[in-house]
Amino acid sequence: MKRSWGWVGLMALVLCFSVLWMTGCAKKRTLQEGAVVTQEQKAVAQAPAEAAATTAPDTRAARDRALQDQALIDQAARDAAEKAAREAAAKAAKDAADRAKREAKEKAAAILKELQIADVNFDYDKYNLKPEAQEILKKGAPAYLKYRDYKLVVEGHCDERGTAEYNLALGEKRATEAAKYLTDLGIEKERIKTISYGKEMPLDQGHDEAAWAKNRRAHFVIFPPVK
Repeated sequence: MKRSWGWVGLMALVLCFSVLWMTGCAKKRTLQEGAVVTQEQKAVAQAPAEAAATTAPDTRAARDRALQDQALIDQAARDAAEKAAREAAAKAAKDAADRAKREAKEKAAAILKELQIADVNFDYDKYNLKPEAQEILKKGAPAYLKYRDYKLVVEGHCDERGTAEYNLALGEKRATEAAKYLTDLGIEKERIKTISYGKEMPLDQGHDEAAWAKNRRAHFVIFPPVK
């Protein structure tokens, strides 16, 4: 009986050692598997960080290039706007200058038209002013009182009859008579000059009384102020 209990105790002891050994192996295998899983997880976790570290410089470079490209685009737009503004200003200045020149030309033409005095005619071999001639000079004088920078030359003309010398003298008398009448109307004497062309510059080339009547005249030439 005692011998049987001895075998039972031995078997129990062997069984306990077996259980302990198997439990230790299982724990060791579990720890090894856990270590492997941890290493894999660590590798997986490190991969995005490494990828981010690898791509971050590329992303920054791309962003810098994009900023540089945008800066170039903005500068080009500013340059184009400035060029357009300069061209617009130059065009506006040219248009203003052309308009001013055109207006000045139109104004000068209007003044000349206002200053124009029609020819006055004389009777044969006479130099006195007829009433109709006086009316023409009265209508023409106010413009010269308005535009005092303008001067006037009075030309004396004759018809073809008579000698050249006689007609030069007669033409001078006609011009002088018209000039004197204008000065009596208030135009300064120094602004009026006279000249005689006698019969050398006929207005009508005819050889009858109608042509001669046109050629016996005083003609008025306007001289604008010197700029």
